[in-house]
Amino acid sequence: MNEPRRRGPIARVLGGIWDAVNFTRRLVLNLLFLLLLVLFVAVLAGRQASQPLLERTTLVIAPEGRIVEQFSVDPTSRALSRLMGQSGPGEVQLRDLLRAFEAAAGDERIERVYLRLDGLLPSGMATMREVAAGLRALREAGKQVVAYGQSLPQGAYLLAAQADEVYVDPMGSGVPLEGLSSYGLYFGEALQEKLGVDVHVFKVGEFKSAVEPYILNAASPEAKEADLYWLSDLWQRYVADIAQARGLDPARIEAEIDGMADGVATLGGDLPRYALQGGLVDGLKTEQEVEALLAERGVADEDNELGFRGIDLDGYLAHVDRGGIGALSSAPQVAVVVAEGVISDGERPPGSIGGESTAALLREAREDDDVRAVVLRVNSPGGSAYASEQINREVELLKQAGKPVVVSMGYVAASGGYWISMNSDRIYADPSTITGSIGVFGMVPNLTRTLDRIGVHSDGVGTTRFAGAFDPTRPLEPDVGRLIQSSVERIYHDFVGKVAAGRNSTPERIDQVARGRVWSGAQARDRGLVDELGGLRDAIADAARRVELKEGGYRVRYIEQAPSPFAQFLAGFGNTRMGAMLLGDSALARALTARAMPEMERHLQAFEQTLQRPSAGPVRPMAYCFCPTF
Repeated sequence: MNEPRRRGPIARVLGGIWDAVNFTRRLVLNLLFLLLLVLFVAVLAGRQASQPLLERTTLVIAPEGRIVEQFSVDPTSRALSRLMGQSGPGEVQLRDLLRAFEAAAGDERIERVYLRLDGLLPSGMATMREVAAGLRALREAGKQVVAYGQSLPQGAYLLAAQADEVYVDPMGSGVPLEGLSSYGLYFGEALQEKLGVDVHVFKVGEFKSAVEPYILNAASPEAKEADLYWLSDLWQRYVADIAQARGLDPARIEAEIDGMADGVATLGGDLPRYALQGGLVDGLKTEQEVEALLAERGVADEDNELGFRGIDLDGYLAHVDRGGIGALSSAPQVAVVVAEGVISDGERPPGSIGGESTAALLREAREDDDVRAVVLRVNSPGGSAYASEQINREVELLKQAGKPVVVSMGYVAASGGYWISMNSDRIYADPSTITGSIGVFGMVPNLTRTLDRIGVHSDGVGTTRFAGAFDPTRPLEPDVGRLIQSSVERIYHDFVGKVAAGRNSTPERIDQVARGRVWSGAQARDRGLVDELGGLRDAIADAARRVELKEGGYRVRYIEQAPSPFAQFLAGFGNTRMGAMLLGDSALARALTARAMPEMERHLQAFEQTLQRPSAGPVRPMAYCFCPTF
């Protein structure tokens, strides 16, 4: 039997080069074909994209996932996901909801709003209150709002309560109001006793509890005291909000929650009937019954899967955007820069904060002559102290350039999130914003005992006493601990001093409300950490007034990392009628399943991103708040 003839080394190299060239050629040709195909379909769709928005249309608001300040998935991936029929990143931008509400309030073609809340994930109390305010404005403008959910957890219910009519499925879980909590896992015993990991903590402030899960088996008395204080403030406000919206007595709502077990048992375990009996909902209906009701009140449409003439959020915003900004295209601008997520060193994508990337956006606003003032929208639990200071320096440079900076706090602007806010001209917060947590910590895990248990030991030499001193496989020397503690204390004193200077106070007064303690927005206002209670639109109006721009005479522009031309094309195509047919109806997409332990994952990412920056040095102080999301 003859063996196959083997090629020489030169032939193999040349053959490999040819295979690579041939693969590249086919890939490029296929991509060009796909692009031409999409362009061809877009041309055909263009004729249908300008279909008018008809009278008596129902605006369908069905948020899937979290309500965010900024998408965390890049525009290209988001557009390609839609192109492939996937449900998307499970996020809806707060600005898009508010923009749609504002446009719909004055749009005679929009008859009512249908609020579907089954896919909504916890998004932060202050964020939900801004959406609730937008829904109230819609009702005040004469638009009927109908809300429905198979069940309505307390986050979603805050929005549903603003509706004229609230319905839940008779087989659902009703309105399970349970109160606010801040519970977490504590790994002290597991790390230190079971695994032999020694976690060395260096911090300033008895209320700075971010490190407690790694060194204790339960929350410290100081952490419980501080958390219960601000949680109680948020809960009382929540109960007052839904009581006012539903015309109920707050005391009755509290009593219904306390007596839930007995009350539900009396009704044979029927949670939806208990919600109806307590006045939290107006009726028990299935999804089909609610949609039939809307078809009867509006205009029936057999071509629409809902059964009535409706348009989703993306479709409606496409109509709004096609109107353009008209004469405002050349008007002076109030720029909005979003700082959302964990603060990390270096460059970070949208949906997170990078010391360099977010500073670059502020720098762009400073160097743009059309930008007269800036609103920094902060929604962050903090992170790297150094990155926070990088952003803070750009805020100061904006002010030196004569461009006022107004901060609008989202649901959380704590620790490093407060650091980047403190030197602005004005700070706005919702009464339920989580803020403060002015403190600094450092944490150094040591694996010496862990390695001893499996017979592994570290040894060697160094040229100085500190050479290799930060190696987690070597015991932490006392002098190294003193060095880290001194660094943490210096950064804390700098933090407090900068807050004092920015707030026209003294370091001693700021220290009294700092020490890592968390406050609600209302509590922070009472303690001088916040200037005004209000939302994003209040902050924008304030910034405009500071440069004497009259209402209607300026343009609001979000300064963000620009998407690629291809991503812009895909996003635009997705908003066409043909694109909607090909990409699927995003407003009624399948609800996303929440991932296990999302809060712990978010906190661990803060440490991971910091540790990935070796240029930051061996000591990486953090200004971070382990704040829960509701």
